[in-house]
Amino acid sequence: MPGAAALVAMKILLAPMEGLLDYVLRDLLTRCGGIDLCVSEFVRVSGTLLPDRVFLRIVPELLNGGRTPAGVPVRAQLMGSEPNCLAENAAKLAALGPEGIDLNFGCPAKTVNRHRGGAVLLDEPELVGALVAAVRRAVPAHLPVSAKMRLGNECDTRALECAAAIAAGGAQELVVHARTKAHGYRPPAYWERIAEIRAAVPIPVIANGEIWTVADAARCRDVTGCDALMLGRGIVTDPGLARALITDGHYATTWQDVMPLVRAYWRIVQTCVAPRAQPGRIKQWLNYLRRRFPEAQAAFAAVRRLDDPALVDACLFAGDVQDLPLTPSFARMG
Repeated sequence: MPGAAALVAMKILLAPMEGLLDYVLRDLLTRCGGIDLCVSEFVRVSGTLLPDRVFLRIVPELLNGGRTPAGVPVRAQLMGSEPNCLAENAAKLAALGPEGIDLNFGCPAKTVNRHRGGAVLLDEPELVGALVAAVRRAVPAHLPVSAKMRLGNECDTRALECAAAIAAGGAQELVVHARTKAHGYRPPAYWERIAEIRAAVPIPVIANGEIWTVADAARCRDVTGCDALMLGRGIVTDPGLARALITDGHYATTWQDVMPLVRAYWRIVQTCVAPRAQPGRIKQWLNYLRRRFPEAQAAFAAVRRLDDPALVDACLFAGDVQDLPLTPSFARMG
């Protein structure tokens, strides 16, 4: 496709997606190739110094040198609104050996925002800058500190102020999700605003939002001027999307490629998720996959009303042989 060749040199990041894109999917999606760096779901910091087990539960890759089993670095994400407490927890997290620390200024969840976390902080650029600066001072100089923001909370009028505060605070990279909290996940993503932010700050800016295909990635690159993209829902829907980007769009994922990942996902979920919640997890991923694969639509329809893991297993995987090895560290995380 025109313009796709330049995508080969792009840096591809895997987004954090609370309640969906956890360490299990990070493992499986990074096996597919093309991903350079992952960012974990957020660890909520609220007034206390967290024990190591909290960080390890959300980022078990810390037990593997801060990398997924496929060797892809994982940057651990923190979210909080009190600079000193956030800094103390960042220092403790840094001692566990992540491949960097990311700060969340983008979560749109009402519960999180009500407790002064995520995107609501974008109404206070000075506080955003203070949070970044406190974390930067608290962790070793060699450890990257980055941030992820939306364009704003209810509106985008302070987007440039927030981005400037993040850069001034010492962040080395900034991911911009090209929507406000009020926009939620409704299309479009306002990529042209990322271009404005990129022109205004002296640090690398990474574009995020509405990148579902190779063509979307090429358009996003052209509009934003960014040489790095963060993929979220698009790569959950098409696990081969990053690989497609680094092969000029010549790689296309088939259901035969995806089904071994789905089987491995289900087996891992059975080892680390309570039985009552297991069917919901597989349905959640199939619900995304059906946007791209007709076979996933059929699978989703078959299990949609099933709540018994044994019935889900029999419906989807009866007679199947597990194609991908399970990762031992996942089996012991509860």
